[in-house]
Amino acid sequence: MSRLALTALVALTLATPAIAQTQAPQKETDAQRWTREWEERLHNDFGYLARYREANAALTPIPGKPRIVFMGDSITEGWVGKMPQFFTPGRVGRGISGQTTSQMLLRFRQDVIDLKPAVVQIMAGTNDIAGNTGPTTDAQVEGNIMSMVELAQAHGIRVILASIPPADHFEWKPGLPTAPRIATLNAWLKDYAKRVGATYADYWSVLHVGDALNPAYGTDGVHPNAAGYAAMAPVADAAIKRALAKPQDRSAFHHSSPGRGGGRPKA
Repeated sequence: MSRLALTALVALTLATPAIAQTQAPQKETDAQRWTREWEERLHNDFGYLARYREANAALTPIPGKPRIVFMGDSITEGWVGKMPQFFTPGRVGRGISGQTTSQMLLRFRQDVIDLKPAVVQIMAGTNDIAGNTGPTTDAQVEGNIMSMVELAQAHGIRVILASIPPADHFEWKPGLPTAPRIATLNAWLKDYAKRVGATYADYWSVLHVGDALNPAYGTDGVHPNAAGYAAMAPVADAAIKRALAKPQDRSAFHHSSPGRGGGRPKA
């Protein structure tokens, strides 16, 4: 190799890091950001208690309006964004995207019990089927839901158990057979609600085409659009009416929550 060629090669080698350093880093996509934040929370705030902590502290009672808390995952969270008019005074959305029943159970005291609602709706199970926090059996999902129901009823909170909405696939878990487990868990939810005096809200029936989410009600096969939430609203309104008509459990325990006082929720 000639001295000229060697000099050029050395110069190019020395320049390469500088060129690389001047290249702009790739912009993080929304999906990448969501995945990164999700992984960070799994280690630092598994139940994502930080999500509604400040909003909970800012809540104040509204005279004449019973408080209804909607506990759930992205389907509940999206309801607030796509149909805000449904959340009239007293209705409180507490959905968190991607969450499983184990995460909801962890935050149930902060995001439900401490708010002293008259009614809580629990919509959960989609992400357990997807395995978002690891493989979960139907028995484990049922156990987590039972624990939330028992906690609510022990505090005099009436319970609505929502069906898992229809889905014949999950885009983030391709190839997973979703419909059979949804059908099994929904049958259990309906039966369990009857056994414990809860109200069952059948959203599945108004949203499905076969085993799938009606394409008119959502574009990704899982999450409702505005039309989907509009179809769900009458089901929710009827369930709330039925739940409020049930007598409050007078055997409920008296518990105190720091900064919020004790006693039963107000109907």
